[in-house]
Amino acid sequence: MIAKLLAARAGVAERAVQSRHLRRVWGLPGTLLGTVAWPATWRDKTHVRMNYWWQAHLLDCMVDAYLRKPTASREDMVKRLVRGIRVRNLAGWTNDFYDDVAWLGLALLRAAKEVGVTKPKAINVIAQRLRDGWTDHAGGGIWWKRNDDFKNVPANGPAAIFLARLANAGGERTDLVRARSTVDWIEEHLVDPGTGLAWDGLHVHPSGEIREIEKNIYTYCQGVLLGACVEIAKAGQPAPWLDRAARVITGVHDHLAVDGVVKGAGGGDGGLFAGILVRYLAQAALEPQLAEAGSLAAELVYQSAEAAWLNRSMAVSGPLFGPEWSRPVVEREGRDLSIQLGGWMCLEAAALLERHDVRM
Repeated sequence: MIAKLLAARAGVAERAVQSRHLRRVWGLPGTLLGTVAWPATWRDKTHVRMNYWWQAHLLDCMVDAYLRKPTASREDMVKRLVRGIRVRNLAGWTNDFYDDVAWLGLALLRAAKEVGVTKPKAINVIAQRLRDGWTDHAGGGIWWKRNDDFKNVPANGPAAIFLARLANAGGERTDLVRARSTVDWIEEHLVDPGTGLAWDGLHVHPSGEIREIEKNIYTYCQGVLLGACVEIAKAGQPAPWLDRAARVITGVHDHLAVDGVVKGAGGGDGGLFAGILVRYLAQAALEPQLAEAGSLAAELVYQSAEAAWLNRSMAVSGPLFGPEWSRPVVEREGRDLSIQLGGWMCLEAAALLERHDVRM
């Protein structure tokens, strides 16, 4: 592998997203937000639509870029995006969706730890919202959104990662207990015994009994379950958690990848699904105790990043990634910010492994 080749590719993806999607919020100085589509309509340029959780992943990608090459301009962009999210969200740092809130919490934790952009009040508000989201309906877990009947992996997975990271960073040890209980609940109710992969979620009667299980298998769900297991393992007694992580990695390789390339999930919110999985596959590949499973995770990251890069299309502003990395991009297919963030995320994950000299 040519030294720093993957870092260079990640940098090209970073600049493309910046040039096409970053705009001030209503012209206010010191703010940035990602327009949800490109070319941007007037509604996009004025951020009529925000897509809160896409902005959280944009922030995560910016932190990735800063770690790849720390600069004052990258630090400033992180500060401006954090402010832009708060300004555009109007009511505060949260919304009604627990998964959205968990994603912003994770991005803010990384911005504080890695870049020094701290928002402790926001972290506290988000942490309390997630703690309060747990109920005994269907045996535990948090809701997908407030006043709903659905509990799912896309909400519980990132919440578990967030709470475990809080605890591992010196926070409340009870949050680690919450994270473990959340993953145990997923394992008990939402893991397919045939593939070892996580189903989407379940609907609950007002009485608390399970009404229906949604057995769709999404790459998103595998990513957050894997990430939660790896993060909890860092707190000690890693064996059971890394065993689960290894099972997920093997299941992804066998059922959710084609020739080692993670499958896509279309545009809209689905544009982020594969990128989320690859992000946490890279984190797993950095765990030496995962051994063969870690090598398999690295292979999935590298193969996906190579395919995403080779099958990109080009615009004057830079590369355009498609929702399905294993085939060439179709015209206008990469319009959504989510799809471009997914590609950027994938390249940053590969660049991370490159920096750590992780081999397949």
